[in-house]
Formats: sequence, structure tokens, C-alpha cells
Amino acid sequence: MTLVHHEPTCLLDFRATLGEGPVWVASEGAFYFVDILEHRVYRYLLESGTLQGWDAPNRTGFLLPVTDGHFLAGLPDGLHRFDPKTGYFSHACAVEPDLPGNRLNDGCVDPQGRIWFGTMDDGEERETGSLYRVEYKNGALEIAHWDDGYTISNGPALSPCGKVLYACDSPRQRIYAYDIDEGGNLIHKRVFARLTKGFPDGVVVDSQGNLWCGTWAGGQITRFRPDGTEMEPIALPVSNVTKVAFGGEDDRTVFVTTARKGLSAEALAQQPQAGGIFAFRTDIPGQAQQAFRLP
Repeated sequence: MTLVHHEPTCLLDFRATLGEGPVWVASEGAFYFVDILEHRVYRYLLESGTLQGWDAPNRTGFLLPVTDGHFLAGLPDGLHRFDPKTGYFSHACAVEPDLPGNRLNDGCVDPQGRIWFGTMDDGEERETGSLYRVEYKNGALEIAHWDDGYTISNGPALSPCGKVLYACDSPRQRIYAYDIDEGGNLIHKRVFARLTKGFPDGVVVDSQGNLWCGTWAGGQITRFRPDGTEMEPIALPVSNVTKVAFGGEDDRTVFVTTARKGLSAEALAQQPQAGGIFAFRTDIPGQAQQAFRLP
């Protein structure tokens, strides 16, 4: 399939209920993604067009590569290790055991090999979500809490320099920016951008520092320059655009997950490719995908 510059093509007419979390794994020439509500994770091999799927123990918000070839996954009860060779999930550590109504939602890996992730109220009503950082220290996963007050946290994503973290407060239509100091602490929280069309979902940052935001109920990828000014959006033929990932041999292929959740029968008839995986080419490459660092 020939992909055209900024013209999304439906790569997989997948019809995911809640497609999310695309991540490119260069060593495999594949991207992984999840269908959160169906408790499934998937791998798509780009060259052969082969799709493989595994059952997950519960709702999986993110699946991020680890330097040993496994993945670290965010599930409602905490972090799990996932082995794509066996399809087996093993519980690694609990997160928010005192908040059973919460679940882990989205995450990213920074240049230091640490994972930043957010939690959310599964009922999408209470402001019980938070932002966390996890790293491997002294033979164990060490989790640090950094901010709270989110109903649905999304993103996060890192600037190319690794010194700015972006996170979405989806119901409020806000994208926040934080500075990351030398000790890995989040400081100087501020509003980076406000959306007027749709709600900010997953975000990634390209190699020039531009932020690409999947836009729920917006039918587009909303884009911002590093100074927060809005760029030309990229339209898709579906309403719920959840997240993008850069990949391919040159990190200039953009993969896009979408969702059918919340759409009426009438809306689905008008957008039959809702829940599909889309792809297109772009002139600005993304950042290379980092892996969670083990010693």
C-alpha cells in the first residue's frame, strides 16, 4: 500500500471498540496497539501485513517496550510484564490499590528510559487521576507520584530535549506542560494549549518539538508548535481519533488508532471505518521510540 503525505489511509479496517496506545518497535518492523475495552493487545508487521493478537487480563491502557524484549503494560491493578513470545502477562507492581475505581490509561518512555504514565477514573466522573514516573532501581520498580486532580489523564509525551513533559486533561480540553528538572522532578506546570474542537487524547512529539494530539470527538489530529500555536490539523474520516505513533524505516510513517466507543448506530453508518488503524506519510520525522531501561 502506497501512503500519501498527510492523507490518511485505512491500513486495517479493524473496528476497535477503543483502539489506543500505538507504539513502533523498529527491531521487529512492527507496531503494537491495544483495544482497551476488549482486553486485547495486537502486533502488526508492516512488511507482511500480518496481524497477531493476545488476550490481556484486563483493560490495558498502554504497552511500552522494555530493553529485554518484553513490554511493560498498564492495567487497572498496576504494572504488568508482557512477553510477546508467550503472550503471558505477569503482575509487576500495584498502583493505586486504594483507588479500585481507577485504572492506568496512557504512558510514554523518556530518553533516560523511565516511563511516565497517568491514571483515570474508570467511570470518567471523579478527579482521582494522577501522573506517575516509574524507573528500575535497586532490583525493583520504583514509582513516584507527581500530580493529581485529573479525571481522564492522557498523553503524556516528552519534548526532544527530554526536559518538557506534556499531559492532557481531556474533559477540560487542556494540554499541560511541565518542566523536568535535573532530578527528574516535574515543576512549573502551566497550560500549554486549549482545544476548541473535540477533546485531547493521546499525544506524541515529533523530532522538531511539534505536538500531535489525537482528538476525541474531533475527527482530526490537532497539532501545535513548541510555542503552543496551532498548526494545520490533519483530518480523518472518523470522529474518535485516539493517538498517533511515528515509525517505519525513517520515522516518517504515522500510525493512527481510532475508536467506535460512544458512537450511535447512525454515526457508525456514516463512518464505517471507525475503530480502524490509519496511516500516512509526513515530512517531519518523529522521535525514535525509547525503551524502559533495565540494568
